[in-house]
Amino acid sequence: SRLRVNILVRIMQSDETIWGVINQKFCSFKVKTRTQTFCRNEFNVSGLCGRWSCPLANSRYATVRESKGQLYLCMKTIERAHTPAKMWEWVKLSKNYETALKQIDTNLIYWPKFLIHKCKQRMTRITQYLIRMRRLKLKSFKKIVPLSKKVEARENRREYKALAAAQVEKSIEKELLERLKKGTYGDIYNFPEAAYEKVLDEEIEEEDSEEPQFVAEEDELSDIEDLESLESFSEELSSESEVETEQLVGRTSKRRHLEIEYEKEDIRLPKKLRSVDKNI
Repeated sequence: SRLRVNILVRIMQSDETIWGVINQKFCSFKVKTRTQTFCRNEFNVSGLCGRWSCPLANSRYATVRESKGQLYLCMKTIERAHTPAKMWEWVKLSKNYETALKQIDTNLIYWPKFLIHKCKQRMTRITQYLIRMRRLKLKSFKKIVPLSKKVEARENRREYKALAAAQVEKSIEKELLERLKKGTYGDIYNFPEAAYEKVLDEEIEEEDSEEPQFVAEEDELSDIEDLESLESFSEELSSESEVETEQLVGRTSKRRHLEIEYEKEDIRLPKKLRSVDKNI
């Protein structure tokens, strides 16, 4: 029964008829350019559209594929053509280059030399770009991240609100500490004394750290100039007062001299009073 199935499969799997349809009529994987024709099939060993490199027109085919940094040797035989899900056999290759080449030679010992050479060539090319990928990952590159204006405005508003809340909390903390210093609450509330003493120590250290401020020479000179200006001002005031007194004296001297005479009246006393007045 197996022989009959193999014979029927070989009759149905005619590589020449498949290639005639692909080459002359239509193929969804074919890409034509001015110089040559490419193939977009993932299992193509060379990437070119040709009779020996086409994975559809060859019932016996092999290629090398990469999955998540690991290399695999994929092989297709005509005995598995009737089961498309199990058509390809995946053989895991070693990460060492020399051992991977030996694995290809042992698995493809009786295969055409064209496929063996193309598989080795494809494996070397894949190992080269994997090494390049690892080197690029080790380097640091700038990552450009797009930001929308709405997100930036939202973030700015959140930062502003957070700063405002922090300032309010600081002001409340200062006010409470001042009230605790004054003793407005007394022993009503149980507050952590460690935090209160820590704040007091910080304030004392700040007061001690304040250095005495020395007056500069310019300030001394300005003080001397101020004293001199005060002395000159006092002298001007004294001179003005002297001038005013002289003017007043001159005015009084110009006035007429008046002499006041008082008339004496002869008052006659009685005899008794006269005698007393004489004795006195």
